[in-house]
Amino acid sequence: METTILFAPLVGALICGFGWRFIGETAAMWTATGLLFLAALLSWIVFLFFDGHTQHIEIFRWIESGSLSTSWAIRLDRMTAIMLIVVTSVSSLVHLYSFGYMADDPQWRKGESYKPRFFAYLSFFTFAMLMLVTADNLVQMFFGWEGVGVASYLLIGFYYRKPTANAAAMKAFIVNRVGDFGFALGIFALFMLTDSINFNDIFAAAPQIAEMKLTFLWADWNAMEVVCVLLFIGAMGKSAQLFLHTWLPDAMEGPTPVSALIHAATMVTAGVFLVCRMSPLMEFAPAATGFITVIGATTAFFAATVGLVQTDIKRVIAYSTCSQLGYMFVAAGVGMYSAAMFHLFTHAFFKALLFLGAGSVIHAMHHEQDMTNYGGLRKKIPFTYWSMMIGTLAITGVGIPLTHIGFAGFLSKDAIIESAYAGGSGYGFWMLVIAAAMTSFYSWRLIFLTFFGEARGNKHTHDHAHESPKVMLIPLGALSVGAVLAGMLWYAPFFGSTERVSTFYGIPQADASGHGETTSHGASSTDTVSHDAPKADDHGTSEAAASDHASDAEGHGDGHHAMFAGKPGEGALYFAPDNNVLNDAHSAPKWVKVSPFIAMLLGLGLAIWFYLVNTTLPARLAATFQPLYLFLKNKWYFDELYDVVFVKPALAIGRFLWKRGDGNVIDGFLNGVAMGIVPFFTRLAGKAQSGYIFTYAFWMVLGIAALVTWMSIGGGAH
Repeated sequence: METTILFAPLVGALICGFGWRFIGETAAMWTATGLLFLAALLSWIVFLFFDGHTQHIEIFRWIESGSLSTSWAIRLDRMTAIMLIVVTSVSSLVHLYSFGYMADDPQWRKGESYKPRFFAYLSFFTFAMLMLVTADNLVQMFFGWEGVGVASYLLIGFYYRKPTANAAAMKAFIVNRVGDFGFALGIFALFMLTDSINFNDIFAAAPQIAEMKLTFLWADWNAMEVVCVLLFIGAMGKSAQLFLHTWLPDAMEGPTPVSALIHAATMVTAGVFLVCRMSPLMEFAPAATGFITVIGATTAFFAATVGLVQTDIKRVIAYSTCSQLGYMFVAAGVGMYSAAMFHLFTHAFFKALLFLGAGSVIHAMHHEQDMTNYGGLRKKIPFTYWSMMIGTLAITGVGIPLTHIGFAGFLSKDAIIESAYAGGSGYGFWMLVIAAAMTSFYSWRLIFLTFFGEARGNKHTHDHAHESPKVMLIPLGALSVGAVLAGMLWYAPFFGSTERVSTFYGIPQADASGHGETTSHGASSTDTVSHDAPKADDHGTSEAAASDHASDAEGHGDGHHAMFAGKPGEGALYFAPDNNVLNDAHSAPKWVKVSPFIAMLLGLGLAIWFYLVNTTLPARLAATFQPLYLFLKNKWYFDELYDVVFVKPALAIGRFLWKRGDGNVIDGFLNGVAMGIVPFFTRLAGKAQSGYIFTYAFWMVLGIAALVTWMSIGGGAH
C-alpha cells in the first residue's frame, strides 16, 4: 500500500508527460488525477489505522560505496502518515481544480497543448515530495528535496513566455540552492561523525554527537549545534524564512493551483518537517533551537507587517504563508514538535482553501489580481465567498476561548502561542501574538476589499463576473470541511495529554510519581516503557479525539501521570526528559490562552473600521506615514538590499572576468598566437621555399652533418 502511494504520482507524471499523445489529453489528465485520488485514499487508510510503531519498508538497495550503504526505503511512522495525507489530499484536489482553472488559459495560443505538461509537472512534484517525507535516510531525503526544487522551478515558470515568470522561477531555484548548500553540509557532517546517513544510526548516536567537537570556520564548535544549524539553513530556504524568504512572493507568478500546491501545503512545509524529523538531534542543541525560535518569530512578524499593505490577492496569501511557517518554527524551536506538526496539518487545509478560493476570484474577474479592482463580489460568486470566509475564520483563529471548539487555526495556532510562553521564549510569544493581530487585519482586509463595498475597477469585468465551474468548487467544499473540523477532531492526539500524544506518535512513555518528575536518557524500554500496541481507534479518529476533550478541557488532563520516555529515535518524535513544554503549556495562565483571541478581535475591529466604516482612512494614513508605508510596501527593501550586496557585485565580477579575463587574456592570447606568432613563422618557412635545387641540397647536407655530429658526440658519451 505504501509503495503504491509513493509511485502512483510518478506513474501519472509519466503517462501525462509522454503517453498523452497516444491516449489523448483528457484521458491522460484524468489518469493522473485518478492515481492521485487513489494515493490520497490509501494515505487516509494508513493514517487512520496506523498503530504508531515505526516500520521500515525496503524498496531496493540503492548506494554501496565504501562505508556508505543505503537502501531506498520507506520509513513509516506517525510523521510520515501525517505528511502523506497532507501531500496527497491537497495534490489530488489541486489536480481536480486545475481542470477548470487551466481550461482555455489566456497565456497559451489556441490549439497549443499545455495541460498534459502542467498535470505531469504537478504529479512529478507530488512524487518528489512523497519521496522526501517517506525517506529513511538523508540521501533519499535530499533527492526528494532537490526533486521538489526542480518541480517548483518548472511550475513557477510554467508561463515561460512571461519574463516575470521566468525570473521568479530562477529566483526560487537560486535562493533555494543557498539553503540546500547548508543542508548538504549538515549531511556531510553527520556522515563524518557517525559513518552513516540512516536515520536510525544517526538518532542512536545523538547523545555521543552532543559531546563531540567539530572544527568549522576555523574554530571548534559543539558538533550537534553546528549540524542542527546547518540543517535548519536548508529548512530556511525551503520554508522561506527570513533572509531566504525573497523567492516566495515572486513564486505567485505561476498558475494559482501551483501556489496552492507548492507554497501553501507541501513544499514550504518541508523545512518544518525536516526540523521535526530531526527532533532527536534538536533536543541536544539548545543554541540551535534558540536560533530557530528567533528566526521563526521574526519571520512571523516580518511577513505579517508586509501583508498589511499588499494589494495583489495572491501575494497577501503568500506572505500569510510565510508568517504561518514562522509559527511552526517557533513551536519546533521551543521543543513542542507535535504542535508544529499540528499547525502544519491544519494549515494545509485552510491555506490551500484560501489559495484556491483566490484562484476562483481571479477566474471570475478574468485574471485580475489587484484587490483594489474588486469589491461587491459576494453576490456574484457566493460559494467562493463562503469558502474564503471559512478559510479566513480558520487562519485568524476564530473559536470559543478556553475551549476546544473553533476553526482549525484557532486550536493549532493557540497551541503554538501557549507553547512559546511555556518554552520560556518571551520574544517568540509576543511576536506571535502581534503577528496574530496583523494576520486578522490583513485577512479580513482581503475579504472586505474583495467581497464588500462598491464594485471598483473595470465595469465590464464586474458585470460578467460569474461563479467558477463545479470542478473548481468541489475542492473548495472539501477543503472547507477540513478548515472547520481538522482542529477539533485531532486536537487531543497532537496537543492533548502526554499519554495521548505519546500514543499517537508511538513515543514510549513512563509513569511519573509526581508532576515534573523525569527519567534519565537511559531509561529501560522494557521496564518503564509501555510498548502495548494501541487499537486503531486510538489513532486519528474523531471518536478518540472527542473522548479526550473532556479530560483535556482544563489544559493538562492526565498529563501529570505520564511522561515521555525512550531513547532518541524510538518514536516518530523525541522529547528530552527535561522537556516539559506540553504540560507547562496546558498550565499556562488564562491571559496567555486568551491573548491570541483578543489579538484576532483587535485585527477584525480595525479591518471593519478601515474598510467598511471609514473607507478613506487607509489612503490618508498611507499618505501621512508614507515612509513607513513604502517600507512595508517594498517588503522592508530586502530585494533592493540583496541587489546591492549580492547581485550587482556578482554582475561586476562576471563583467570583469568576461571583459578582462575572457576577452583580453584568453581571447587575446589565442588571437595573438593565431594572428601573430603563427603567421610570422609561416612567412619564415615560406621564404625557405626558394624553388632552387642547390638550396634544398645545401639544407640536406647541413642536416646530415648535424646528424653525424650528434651521433658522434652521443656515441662518445657512451
